[in-house]
Amino acid sequence: MPLHVLVLGGTTEARLLAAELAARPGVRVTTSLAGRVTRPGPLEGEVRVGGFGGAEGLVGWLRERRVDALVDATHPFAASITANAARAAAAAGVPAVVLRRPGWRPGPGDRWHPVPSLAAAAEVLPALGRRVLLTTGRLGLAAFAHLADLHFVVRSVEPPDPPMPPDVHVLPARGPFTVAGESALLRGHRIDVLVTKDSGGEATAAKLTAARALGVPVVIVRRPPLPDGVTAVPDVAGALERLGLGGP
Repeated sequence: MPLHVLVLGGTTEARLLAAELAARPGVRVTTSLAGRVTRPGPLEGEVRVGGFGGAEGLVGWLRERRVDALVDATHPFAASITANAARAAAAAGVPAVVLRRPGWRPGPGDRWHPVPSLAAAAEVLPALGRRVLLTTGRLGLAAFAHLADLHFVVRSVEPPDPPMPPDVHVLPARGPFTVAGESALLRGHRIDVLVTKDSGGEATAAKLTAARALGVPVVIVRRPPLPDGVTAVPDVAGALERLGLGGP
């Protein structure tokens, strides 16, 4: 029987890992997507879409499909999925790896305001600016819905879910983005404060460079902690090494 690896995906790293695994003889890879994105990019190997029914449902799926290893390569803010995956892997006796790209780090000239949540971001916004570029995804806009005196430009791959702030302009877009493009966006919309999650990675980091150059303050939502006892690898090579599949 081939080594069956379940990848909880939805990120660039998950796609790259699936391609690496699919190219290895004797390895079967299944990537699971939550289904929040209607047009996901192409993936190597098998693909399933939708939830498992919590940790208990995932335990049953791991056993039924004879999964030999699980890699949680979900978004750094998918805290409930990560918690369920850790519990399910332990209950099923399946080795588990968490793959998380490193978070961003401020540099000279950055005006960052780290906060623990979207609600905390909403609290500090009025003191920082009136025209907000919000790049926290389509979920969670309810945290800002009461800020009627601010103008929001909401950038999201998918249409955002209500409730939303009353003065909002929705900007559909998918990364990667360039520094020149992000600078033009900040200038064109006269943005004076940026709100983002610490997603990490290069695809969406250009906005931070543009904000630094233009002196725009950044409210950055910190990542939720990993479950107790869980450590992460920072890249695909690290995940392959943990799986015993490192090297050429």
